[in-house]
Amino acid sequence: EEEALKSIENNEVVPGDVVVIRYEGPKGGPGMREMLEITASIVGAGLGKSVALITDGRFSGGTHGFVVGHITPEAQTGGNLALLENGDTIIIDAENHTINVELSEEVLAERRSKWIQPEFKFKKGILYKYIKSVSSASEGCVTDQD
Repeated sequence: EEEALKSIENNEVVPGDVVVIRYEGPKGGPGMREMLEITASIVGAGLGKSVALITDGRFSGGTHGFVVGHITPEAQTGGNLALLENGDTIIIDAENHTINVELSEEVLAERRSKWIQPEFKFKKGILYKYIKSVSSASEGCVTDQD
């Protein structure tokens, strides 16, 4: 999120862009940080109607603009968000409920083979236990699974 904020401040984000914030899901956050600051920055820069944001994080009721959150699988567990690079073309089709990147399966496979899972942000304590036990956003981010 911090890198995206700097890009907006530096006028590097332009109409038609899709801002991607990853590693903010249940395990990567951990706990799904709220993305209100970045959405406020996009709107404040006058880009609220022309720039989209996708993330494995979450939003509050105060969020404005074209945003998609809770993307699963999250980047921390190797979801496709982890494989995206600057300049990739992302197509968001709200009517058909799809998000796609214009990359061949071969390119995605090559990127996946080179991807290294980042270390967890916590290696002990309650947050480490949370990371190890929490389910995905699509399963409710719960820790007490049957």
